[in-house]
Amino acid sequence: MKIFYHEREVGLLMKEAKVIDLFKENIKFSKNNIIACKCNNEIKSLDYLIKEGDRVELIDITDKDGMRVYVRGILYIMAMAFDRLYPEAYISVNYQLSNAMFCEITNMNITEQMLQEVKEEMENIIKQDLPIKKVIMDKKEAEEFYAKENTIKGRLQVGNKEKDTVSLYFCEDYYNYFYGVMPISTGYINLFDIKKYRDGFIVRYPSRKNPNELGEFKDTKKLQSTLDEYDDINRLMHINTIQNLNEAIEEGRGNEVILTAEALHEKKIAEIADKIASRKGIKMVLIAGPSSSGKTTFAKRLGVQLRLHGMKPVTIGTDNYFVERENTPKDENGEYDFETIEALDLELFNDHLTKLITGYEIDVPTFDFKDGTKLYNGEKMNLNDDEILIIEGIHSLNDRLTENIPKENKFKIYISDLTVLNIDYYNRISTTDTRLIRRIVRDNNFRSYSALDTLKRWESVNNGENKNIFPYQEEADVMFNSSLVYELAVLAKYAKPLLDEINNQVPEYSEAKRLSTLLEYFDPIDEKAIPNNSILREFIGDSIFEY
Repeated sequence: MKIFYHEREVGLLMKEAKVIDLFKENIKFSKNNIIACKCNNEIKSLDYLIKEGDRVELIDITDKDGMRVYVRGILYIMAMAFDRLYPEAYISVNYQLSNAMFCEITNMNITEQMLQEVKEEMENIIKQDLPIKKVIMDKKEAEEFYAKENTIKGRLQVGNKEKDTVSLYFCEDYYNYFYGVMPISTGYINLFDIKKYRDGFIVRYPSRKNPNELGEFKDTKKLQSTLDEYDDINRLMHINTIQNLNEAIEEGRGNEVILTAEALHEKKIAEIADKIASRKGIKMVLIAGPSSSGKTTFAKRLGVQLRLHGMKPVTIGTDNYFVERENTPKDENGEYDFETIEALDLELFNDHLTKLITGYEIDVPTFDFKDGTKLYNGEKMNLNDDEILIIEGIHSLNDRLTENIPKENKFKIYISDLTVLNIDYYNRISTTDTRLIRRIVRDNNFRSYSALDTLKRWESVNNGENKNIFPYQEEADVMFNSSLVYELAVLAKYAKPLLDEINNQVPEYSEAKRLSTLLEYFDPIDEKAIPNNSILREFIGDSIFEY
């Protein structure tokens, strides 16, 4: 994406200028909907006043930050349309489902007619190209505003000790709080849809890859069921927003929150072990999930539960089954692609699995990564009648990995940190963000990587997940949600100082600042009550397990 340097223009302007005015032609004729900008590597709106020396980059919705701005704009307009037509509706934006946001109304039945009316009103608001203006108040003004308006929109900001101000976005007589930069007017939203979906509705938007058409929506029943279950549990605990969590901590209920969340994990792991034990013929458990989901700790805790059923877990790793280096596929840049499933010797792996589950012994290879070849050092392996194979890896849900093994011998588990705690009712916390914060903390604690190192690698990590993990998640027999409702209140202490070390001279600054600002909202929680077998211990340390 082209970068524009304001120094080249300042001699002509001799004064500050808004981005929208200075780059009007670039924005007007953009193919992919320029919607915001980066100024000195910080996300800003298009009405930002550029100063001499500022470095400005225009961003469209093919950029992840541009897409975030676009989605906020859609949700703002959706909420505004509901406010005009159904002002009594209590709306909550719950979570993302493949190029769409799943929303609910807690006090009204959702009908097709209702959503059609809302869609038409949204189109009307967009057609009018109404300005969306950010209004900033100091804390005293905000207290007076909230006392007068009797609203909870954005009230979380008042309790943020790191902030001196409170901001709301106004459009005509409507206002709401959204975390992050917004479009400067409703006219920047040119493609959306709203449809009834199960007991709620989805707001659809374009994909980053194809910004001029709505992104594909896939019905992920197992994923939504898992999200719904945890969402319901958080509501029963009265902790479905950051403010609810902070109130519990302030009231001295932090230990209760921790122990309840951990008890839920133990209960779910035990239920999975029960399912495995109840299905006769299961010889292997396959576990897959995206980065920083807590797969290693989960596998160890599952192993403990399986032992209660008289089943002894035995691990076999795929890392020793790579093809010879000269046979390794290459990516589009001509580099070896070790993440593709074709990088594994699938024929040998399946042959060894078949032998193990039918009672034969195998010679276990060890892959020499320096020379790129498999070595056989005399290590033998067999599987006793009371033993069960545990296979963890990015391809574990892909049937090609174990294509020679009968389905009745396999049990597949998808694990991810599926965050259902929201900032407030209109602002969700991305599950990807929670995993990224986990990884920043773990990388620094155990791998000597800085937060900047982790952020630089994250897009590549996500690309691998999108290709090798997410397409197969619905193939799982069960899904395990490794999120803990209290975890960001713990991780903030570790992650925020690391993120704050990143300055605006690097492109990753915008992401670092966004995450750091999010973590400011969490009150600290005493981590002494976190059990030593907790999944969170995999990231912060002091786990009973060896990794």
